[in-house]
Amino acid sequence: MAKGRPLINVERCKGCGLCIRVCPKKILGMSKETNGQGVNYPECSDEALCIACCFCATMCPDSVIEIEAE
Repeated sequence: MAKGRPLINVERCKGCGLCIRVCPKKILGMSKETNGQGVNYPECSDEALCIACCFCATMCPDSVIEIEAE
């Protein structure tokens, strides 16, 4: 199975959470920190579980997520 890790541009993220809803491995969650816009952004809890499906990147309306394949 493919492996990867999500790279999130936290400063451009508007915190909509759509990426979190579509992650099949449920490894994305909202951070407790905020970005420069004052919103919480997604973070990956366990990159080792990422299957590089790209659902999060595809769902992001602002294209702030990229998947780095391993």
